[in-house]
Amino acid sequence: MQRPYSPSIRRRRLGFELRRLREERGLTLDEVAKRSGVPRATIGKIETAESRRTRARDLDALADLYNLAEESRAVLHQLSRESKEKGWWSRYKDVFSEHALPDFEAEASAVRTYEAQVVPGLFQTPDYAEEIFKGGRATDDQSIPRQVEARLARQQILSRVDAPHMTAVIDEAVLRRVVGSSQTMAEQLAYLEHLALRHNIDIQVLPFSSGAHLGMAGAFTILDFPEPRDPTIVYVSTAADGLYLEQESDIKRYNMAFSNVQGIALSSTASMQSIANAKASIEGGQG
Repeated sequence: MQRPYSPSIRRRRLGFELRRLREERGLTLDEVAKRSGVPRATIGKIETAESRRTRARDLDALADLYNLAEESRAVLHQLSRESKEKGWWSRYKDVFSEHALPDFEAEASAVRTYEAQVVPGLFQTPDYAEEIFKGGRATDDQSIPRQVEARLARQQILSRVDAPHMTAVIDEAVLRRVVGSSQTMAEQLAYLEHLALRHNIDIQVLPFSSGAHLGMAGAFTILDFPEPRDPTIVYVSTAADGLYLEQESDIKRYNMAFSNVQGIALSSTASMQSIANAKASIEGGQG
C-alpha cells in the first residue's frame, strides 16, 4: 500500500520552505509583500500553514523575488498541489474533525502513544471499537457502524510496506476493564498478542505497581516524520476534539512523559505475559 500524502504536512513543509527563503534573505513580511505584490496576510498564512489554497501566481511571484531556479520553483508548486489533495479520510467528514489525526498519521514514520483508558484506536477490533462508541450512549446508534468503519480504515497504515513504527504503552487498567462481553474483551486481548508479533509494533504494559508517573494527566500520541523539515507533533485527545501541539517546549515535555512511562512499564516479554494473564482471567470468568 502506497503512503498517501498528508495535505496538512505538505502545507507545513511549503510554509517552512517559504519562511526559510525569506529569512535567508533577511526580509520581513512587509518587505516581501511590497516587492512581490502578494498581500502580507497571504504570505503570513502560507508560512504558518493556515492557508488551505495557495494561488500559483502568488508562488511564482515569491519565487521570482527569491530568484529561485526552475527546479526549486517546481518543488514549491508540487508541495502546493499536494497540499490540496484529499486523503482517504475525507470520505469520513461525518466522523473525523477538520484536522483529523489520520491526516498526520499518513506520513508519520514513528508513532508513540500512551493510553490510560482504552486500547489504542489503531489496535482495536471491530467489536471492541463498537462497544467503545456505544459506551455512555453519547453516539447515535445509527452512526456507530460508520464510526467503526472509519476506525478500521485508519488501521491500514500499520499494514503498509513502509508502515510507521508504533510503540504503545498501555495502562494495566485497559486490560482489566471489560469492554462489551467477555468474548469481545478476550478477542481484543488476543489481537493485541497478535499485533505484538509484528516487527513494526512494540507494546508495553504499565502495571498498577508502577505508582505515580508523568502520564497521569491522560492519553497522548507523539508523531515523528521522516523529513527533518516536518517537526514532531503531539496529539492530545479531549472530550470535544483533538489538540495538536507543535511548540518545542510541549514536544520536550511529552517526550519526557513518554520516556518516563516507557521506562517504568514492563518489558515487551513481560507485557505479553500480563496481557495473557488478563485474557485468561476473563476467559475463566474472573474478569
